[in-house]
Amino acid sequence: MTQYLYQAAYTPESLAAQMHNPADRLATVGETISKSIGAKIIGGGFSFGEYDIAVIIEAADDTVMAAVAIAVASGGAVRSSKTTRLLSGDEWVEALNKSSSVAYTPAS
Repeated sequence: MTQYLYQAAYTPESLAAQMHNPADRLATVGETISKSIGAKIIGGGFSFGEYDIAVIIEAADDTVMAAVAIAVASGGAVRSSKTTRLLSGDEWVEALNKSSSVAYTPAS
């Protein structure tokens, strides 16, 4: 399973609604995506600043994660989001090994 970092910023309306009816949205959304598409929230939390929430999600592939991101965005509670595919340690080492064969010279 591939891991993804998903970050989202709520709309002001969504935050106001959550203030009136506080709930752990990670638990709710986690259950929904697990049952419907097989993706799984494996970590994350609520933050402040540019994004209100940061989540690590395991999904079978990029298409499954894209489906999760689209479904969340279509609900209207998120004003912006960002999805970043994460490499495993083995994938990172493989990329490092392959990079040594790339003949790249920076501009001077």
